[in-house]
Amino acid sequence: MLKVYGDIYSGNCYKLKLLMTQLGLPHAWVHMDILKKETRTAEFLARNPNGRVPVLELPGGVFLPESNAILHYLAEGSPLLPRDRLEHAQVLQWMFFEQYSHEPYIATSRYIIRYLGRPPEQEARLLERVAGGRAALAVMEQHLQRHDWFVGGTYTIADIALYAYSHVAHEGGFDLAPYPALRAWLARVASQPGYAGMDEFDAAIQAG
Repeated sequence: MLKVYGDIYSGNCYKLKLLMTQLGLPHAWVHMDILKKETRTAEFLARNPNGRVPVLELPGGVFLPESNAILHYLAEGSPLLPRDRLEHAQVLQWMFFEQYSHEPYIATSRYIIRYLGRPPEQEARLLERVAGGRAALAVMEQHLQRHDWFVGGTYTIADIALYAYSHVAHEGGFDLAPYPALRAWLARVASQPGYAGMDEFDAAIQAG
C-alpha cells in the first residue's frame, strides 16, 4: 500500500490527500508534526534529506518527495493529467507557477499568521509575502475570467495544486473579495466528486 508522510493542514500535503481520495487510491497516512521538528529526525531525513513533507513511500521502500512531483506521478494515466502534449505541458506550467510564484507567498503568510501567531519581528516579512501573494492571485483571476479551469477546459491536477493554498488564503491575511472568478473556481473545485476539506480529512485520519 502507498504511504504518505504529511500534515493534512499543510496545503502541499492536503493536495495529495485530495487527489488520492478522488482517484480512489488506497493509502496509509502518517502524521508528521512540523512544529515538533519531526521532519528533522535522522529517520525522516533518510526518507527525504530536504526535511520536508509530503513524502510518498512506494512499494519496495522507494521515497518520492515534492508535492507536485507526487501529484504528477499519481495522476499519470488518469483523466486528471491530459495526454495531449501541449495540455500536459500547460499543467506543468501552472504547477511550476504554484510552487514558484504562489506557494512561497500565500503559504508563508499563512504560516506566519496561523502557526506563529503573527509575531512583530515577522511583520516586514509578512508584508513582503502578502504583496507577492496578491500578484499571484491576480494572475489566476485573469486566467479564470476566461476559463472555468486552468487547462483544457476540465479539472486537472493543475487545479488541485493551486486550490490547496488558495482556499485557505484568508488564513494568511488575503481578502478574496476582489477575485470573483477565483472564488467561483474555488466553488467548482469543492463540487468535484470525492472532494473533502482539510477538517473532514483530519477527522477521517483521526478516526483511523
